Amino acid sequence: MNRIASSLIAAFVVLLLLSSTVFVVDQRRYAIVFALGQIKEVIREPGLHFKLPPPFQNVLFLDNRIMTIETPDAERFITAEKMNILIDSFVKWRIGRSESAPKLYYVTFGGDEGRARDRMSQIVKAALNEEITKRTVGEVISGQRGKVMEGIRTKVVQEAAQIGVEIIDVRLKRVEYVEQINNSVYDRMKAERLRVANELRSTGSADSEKIRADADRQRSVILAEAYRDAEEIRGDGDAKASAIYAEAFGRNPEFYKFYRSLEAYRATFKNHGDVMVMDSSSDFFKYFKSSGGASAAPAPAKK
Repeated sequence: MNRIASSLIAAFVVLLLLSSTVFVVDQRRYAIVFALGQIKEVIREPGLHFKLPPPFQNVLFLDNRIMTIETPDAERFITAEKMNILIDSFVKWRIGRSESAPKLYYVTFGGDEGRARDRMSQIVKAALNEEITKRTVGEVISGQRGKVMEGIRTKVVQEAAQIGVEIIDVRLKRVEYVEQINNSVYDRMKAERLRVANELRSTGSADSEKIRADADRQRSVILAEAYRDAEEIRGDGDAKASAIYAEAFGRNPEFYKFYRSLEAYRATFKNHGDVMVMDSSSDFFKYFKSSGGASAAPAPAKK
């Protein structure tokens, strides 16, 4: 009976020893093997691995997944024009993939993820402060936001590499003014917009007057040229008409005199109520007496 109990105890001890020499590395972790308190090996590949039982060798696991650090509250920074702004940011990070990164990470933080988060927050804040203090609010918000992000990321990557951390991404979630200066900023923006609107309005009015004046000038020029052309055409027509009249009436002067007298009669007796007192023997009525314009000869006396 004692022999069976001893065998069971021995088997149990052997199993304990064997279990303490075997460990499994998950794909989401790195394993650091310590030999008498000193780092002996960093295991990066997942799978089944072996080591000496404690206290000769121990294993520490480190999470190698991508982690996020977000600021719980917006942090205040001062821009180049000495204005306070609030910024929310976040950073994506993980333990570096190089051979020495897990060891460097452990040496720096002792495997404490909380300490690593605090250190990363300090690095990001320092990079933000350095980039923002040399830029204006407009550049931070929109004008050079891409350059700000790139500058922050470059500085954070360089600092993080020295502590065994790989930076995946750094982003600014929100950038806004502090409450105390919001109203003054809005008033200044409103004044600026009004100034631009008034400037555009005055420019438009000046252009409108210029266009109207040019249109009036063109109208006057067109009317003057049209009147000139009309008078030239009328003069040419009158000249041609006079030439035709002269040629036509020059062939028969007596007919011309008769025609002109008819025109005079038409103009004189245009209205029925007109009254004229004239000598009936005057030349004006000579074509009333005969078509030839001379008085009819008296008939010869009968013998």
